[in-house]
This record gives sequence, C-alpha cells and structure tokens, in this order.
Amino acid sequence: MPREYVHRAAVSEVFLTHWEADSADRFSVTAQWPRAHALFVPVGGYQDPLLLVESVRQTGALLAHAQYDVPFGHQFLMWHMSFDARPEALVAGPRPTEVVLRAECGDITRRGGKLAGMEYHVTVERDGAPLATATAAFSCTSPSVYRRLRGDRTGGASVPMPVGIAPESVGRQGSRDVVLAAADPHSPHRWQLRVDTAHPVFFDHPVDHVPGMVLLEAARQAAHAVTALPDALPVGLESAFARYAELDAPCWIDAEAGRPDSAGRVPTTVRGTQNGKTVFTATVVLCPTRTR
Repeated sequence: MPREYVHRAAVSEVFLTHWEADSADRFSVTAQWPRAHALFVPVGGYQDPLLLVESVRQTGALLAHAQYDVPFGHQFLMWHMSFDARPEALVAGPRPTEVVLRAECGDITRRGGKLAGMEYHVTVERDGAPLATATAAFSCTSPSVYRRLRGDRTGGASVPMPVGIAPESVGRQGSRDVVLAAADPHSPHRWQLRVDTAHPVFFDHPVDHVPGMVLLEAARQAAHAVTALPDALPVGLESAFARYAELDAPCWIDAEAGRPDSAGRVPTTVRGTQNGKTVFTATVVLCPTRTR
C-alpha cells in the first residue's frame, strides 16, 4: 500500500495491503499485523489491540484518497473512534496476523464537490471469523483552510518532556513508549501527558499537534495504571475528540476505574484537558487474560 494513502512516512508503519470496492460506499480492506513491532508489541500471547485502531484509522485515510478523491496534502481531524473486540480472536499466531476490514461509509458531507468528512463502520474478520467491530469519523480540510484554522500554531515549540512513570505499570517494555508522567503525589489518578516529538512511531512525521493515536495510547496507559492491571487486554474503546491537543502547553490526563462486569471486564473513563478545556474523552475496557 503506498504510504501516502495512510499518512505514514515509514513503510514499516503501513499495515494495509489491499483494498477493493464491494458496492457503493462499501469496501474490503486487507491488513497484516506483524508478529513484532517497535511499539505495538504482543503481550501475553495476544496482539496489541491498538494495531486494530491504527488499521481502522488507516482505512479511513485510504478510502478518502483512493475512493473519494481527497487530494494528498489535505489535513484530517478524527472526531471519534470506537471498537469492540473478541479477545480470543487477538491471539498471536506463528505468522503475521492477516485481517479483513469491511468498511461501510456513511454520513458523507461534501463542500464544493469535495469530501469534507464522513463516518465509517468496520467489521473486522480473521480467517473468516469475526474479530471486532469499529466506528470512526473524521473531517478533512485543504492546506489553505488548515493554515487559517491553525494560525501561528503550525511552528510552535513543545513543552519540556517530563520523566515518565514506570513502564511496567502501564504495560510497556521500555521507558520511551510511556506517555504518562506523574503530576501530583496527592492526585494518583492524574498524569501529565508525556510528548516525545522524536518518537519514531507516535511522530512518524512532523505535525503541529499531538496525534490522536498518542491520546488513545495515553487513555490505554491510564486505564492500566488506575486499575493496576498492566497485563490486561484492552477489548473495548469509546473515544471522542473535542479539539487539537497542542504541543506548547501541558495536557492533563485523568482516569477513574469503574466496577468490573460479570466477565471481569473493567471500564475506565479517561479525560484529557489542556488550558482548562476538554481535549478528548475515552472509555477503555480492560479484560484480564491468561498468558498464552
């Protein structure tokens, strides 16, 4: 898959391999998830569900460019992302995981004859069996409109990067992949977002704001930290993005764990704020799993 279709600079970060139109506004997209990845590392014998999230994100960008004629260089803004996955379908095998994402696009809006945004629903299959469902929505703008929208934000400096919390507390193997920093010993469920603009995956290419995938990783890590379940598998997500997370001001992540359901799944609500305003909200569902 050409990397410009999915807004990636590194070929290794392109997970989609093929697409075809099934009917009007319905498409089948194939993806391959590696057995080893610099960031999305299998844990306990299960593939990282954020591979699913990134594949869904890439699917939206691909279809916008390849099927709806959005020019390269347009800017995309994700408004929401959700998924619900079956843990048993995420088991890592002896080969890369091949999946099919069946996407149905709707709520399509156009401006001046050009695609301005859409929502799409995805059913993910592995070996013909259901793996997950997902929904996402985004809007896209031309470079000139984006420059007017962002103003002087396009070249600002980022805040100093604080020291991250212990990697093992958030299900991470290395300190560089930690996106949370202790903010206040009296507020154990609040962290400062730790933004490493040199990170080769989170910042695959230069951008003027914190990418949505960094915010979702922060939500995932906050869920691990607040529940003390660093090895649990994220099997559900509901997220909404209200505004850009800027690089030049601290962003605060607050989390609160809910009660486990009858299957032991624990929902955690997460909120990111910056300059007193909500940047995003998310609910992450963790499922304790047995190591395979």
